[in-house]
Amino acid sequence: MGNAIELEGAVDISVAAELRRRLVEALGSGNELRVSLARVTEMDVTAVQLLWAATREAQAAGIEFAFEGQMQEPVLAMLAESGIEKFPVPA
Repeated sequence: MGNAIELEGAVDISVAAELRRRLVEALGSGNELRVSLARVTEMDVTAVQLLWAATREAQAAGIEFAFEGQMQEPVLAMLAESGIEKFPVPA
């Protein structure tokens, strides 16, 4: 059974510690991880860094990691502006 994390609203430094805890816990289970960004209205670089690190950790551990849901324009823009060219976003 996999893990699912649904984020919503502003995902920024104010929720970074909680997001990190949830990602570490989910990855620690060894099960696949799905993160929904569909209800995220804005995201800062801290959130992008945490999500990027989680994708790298999952890859290194052989854990399937995927994003779900249609992202809103501000989130897509933040990912594009972050300069992370190969950030795994849903089609």
